[in-house]
Amino acid sequence: MEDAAANEPVLLSKHSKNLLRFLHLLPARMASHDNTRSTIVFFAVCGLDVLNALHLIPPQMRQDIINWIYGGLVVPRSNEKQCGGFMGCRAMVPQTDDAELQECVRAYQWGHLAMTYTSVAVLATLGDDLTRLDRKNIVAGVAAVQRPDGSFSACIDGSESDMRFVYCAATICHMLDYWGDVNKETMYQFIMRSLRYDYGFSQELEGEAHGGTTFCALAALELSGQLHRLDTCTVERLKRWLIFRQVDGFQGRPNKPVDTCYSFWIGASLRILNAFELTDYAKNREYIMTTQDKLVGGFAKWPQSTPDPFHTYLGLCGLAFTGEPGLSDVMPSLNISMAAYAHLKQLHESWRLKGDENTTGASPYSIATTPELLDAAMEQQMKMCDDSETSTSPLISAQ
Repeated sequence: MEDAAANEPVLLSKHSKNLLRFLHLLPARMASHDNTRSTIVFFAVCGLDVLNALHLIPPQMRQDIINWIYGGLVVPRSNEKQCGGFMGCRAMVPQTDDAELQECVRAYQWGHLAMTYTSVAVLATLGDDLTRLDRKNIVAGVAAVQRPDGSFSACIDGSESDMRFVYCAATICHMLDYWGDVNKETMYQFIMRSLRYDYGFSQELEGEAHGGTTFCALAALELSGQLHRLDTCTVERLKRWLIFRQVDGFQGRPNKPVDTCYSFWIGASLRILNAFELTDYAKNREYIMTTQDKLVGGFAKWPQSTPDPFHTYLGLCGLAFTGEPGLSDVMPSLNISMAAYAHLKQLHESWRLKGDENTTGASPYSIATTPELLDAAMEQQMKMCDDSETSTSPLISAQ
């Protein structure tokens, strides 16, 4: 089966139609994902972008999606908690003129970091100018959910606080080109305390190293302009841990089965560290292709499994990293196409030229980790390798 899959083409048209369907209808088997519908829209829209198929979304439908996204925007009043951002679904936005009911449900309306990240990413991908966003207000909502240990909760009224939301916080601030009161130093300290003895990052303090949260940690460091703070020894050991996750495809942890989505999580992490070329492109592609549904399109977690938008999108991104024909380049740390990222950079430049008050306190950092710059930084640190490691694990360092 794998030999046959290795020679199969990526069914670009079928994958496009598969993702487009999710913008019209959510299958019954995915009804439990209704409260995170903006993430489904993210996978579908950004997947079509990577497939160079955004033209399949008609102009009116594109505008409808943009308006739907803005329909989930929460703008707190002056006497309310800092809960700005986007909601995941519209369950808390009743279609009613009853002022008392509207006021009642308002207490349950707050932004969610993951939904805010995916919502802004969709808007950028569809070419929106983001003028309807109060960037300072949204970032104030991000700062409000930062914990004393540097981690972030998903929303103002409590939830898990871990590396996933550290990543979401970093993406929001970077995309909006504003960091406000977000404490990047304590965020950095939380990330580094989550570096495990084997040199992967865990989801929470004292957890197990994991491919997905290693991506979240590295991407957050890059987006916040702090990747250079990793010393050479730590970077090399991170590369080793990541490269060892390849079996044919990639696994998320040692002794676990491979999974299509890790072609992105591990692949993007290695791209951030400029080490993806050390992987076996052919074996990676071979595994991903065994999960391709040749009937309805899409990619699945494992072979002979049902495809879904999550694995379809991340599988396409994994293939894009290997230079698969017909796919657009992907910006690893933001997990959007390079075309969408270029649009964001144009917006950033426009905001700065206008002197928009929202740009006050904008991040002085930019993504500058080209192979040459990163290698230069590593070379500068090489002499300190044995004496100054950024690992804070109390356990024995990996040999």
